[in-house]
Amino acid sequence: MLEQICQLARDAGLEIMEIYHAAHPAEVSHKADNSPVTAADMAAHHVILNGLTQLTPEIPVLSEESPTDWEERRHWQRYWLVDPLDGTKEFIQRNGEFTVNIALIEQGVPVTGVVYAPASGLMYLAADGKAWKEENGVRTEIRVQEAHPPLVVVSRSHGDAELEEYLQQLGEHQTVAVGSSLKFCLVAEGKAQLYPRFGPTNIWDTGAGHAVARAAGAHVTDWTGKTLDYTPRESFLNPGFRVSLF
Repeated sequence: MLEQICQLARDAGLEIMEIYHAAHPAEVSHKADNSPVTAADMAAHHVILNGLTQLTPEIPVLSEESPTDWEERRHWQRYWLVDPLDGTKEFIQRNGEFTVNIALIEQGVPVTGVVYAPASGLMYLAADGKAWKEENGVRTEIRVQEAHPPLVVVSRSHGDAELEEYLQQLGEHQTVAVGSSLKFCLVAEGKAQLYPRFGPTNIWDTGAGHAVARAAGAHVTDWTGKTLDYTPRESFLNPGFRVSLF
């Protein structure tokens, strides 16, 4: 099934890139929370939703672009968690740092995940406790790696004072700013050692990246040390969190 999910992500990526390379910039509208949405988000959403419904009709799908009512999903034990275009701001700014995110959640745990960056062709995937990176058709297993000083990856579009204060207290380190769920993947493949997040995120922003990081040996915890949990709850918001080796 993992290969079929990878292909769905690629298919969604083709739809995204067709709009990305169009002569006219994608029109941008805004949701109730003021987050941007484009035709590329919706095109990718329909590809993934249709594909998952055919592949696993018994497993419900929660997508950013069609959030399911609480009453319907409150008893879900297993579901697909999808962000069809993570990093819409990066898409609009045309910097290539956006991804397609698909995760399978079982009992609150992201057990399978695919993160695909269509602009670069990079794919990160995880299943059965293993994680891989696929580049130019070559797939290699990835694991977290220590480094001194550590490289800290931060959001390109969501800086905040709390993060700046944290970094000042961190000690010797280097930083790099990256968009979308690629931050999880940099930790997973050992290029970065820490991704701290204080600003708001939703569960579809993190599910697939969490699956990849977890399978590669990283820990994804809130600031009290509790692992992020995707058991259905009324709010889609995550607490602040960190992705780290320890």
